[in-house]
Amino acid sequence: MLLYNVTSIIEDASADRWLQWMQESHIPAVMSTGKFVSQRLLKVLDSPNEGVTYCAQYVVDNMADYLDYQANHAPALQAETAANFENQAVSFRTLMEYVI
Repeated sequence: MLLYNVTSIIEDASADRWLQWMQESHIPAVMSTGKFVSQRLLKVLDSPNEGVTYCAQYVVDNMADYLDYQANHAPALQAETAANFENQAVSFRTLMEYVI
C-alpha cells in the first residue's frame, strides 16, 4: 500500500474557502476516480510557513493504480485547483510506501 500526500499552503484570506472546496468538491472528485481506498485531511499545527497548511492524504493499494491516477486524473484535478486558487495556494506532493 502507498500513501499519496498533497501538502498545501493557503493564504489566510482564502483558507476557509479552500477548506470548504476541498471537502465538498475536490476530495470527492479524487475519491470518485476509484483509485484510492481511503482519504484524510489534516491541518498542520506547527507549520513554519505563512498562511494555513493542510495535508490531504490518499491511500492507494498499488503502484499501478497510483500511476493510472497520475496519468488520467491528476492533470485535470490539479488544473482545477490552480484555476480556483491561483496565487493563493501552493502545493507539493509526495508518495510514500507503508513499512509497518
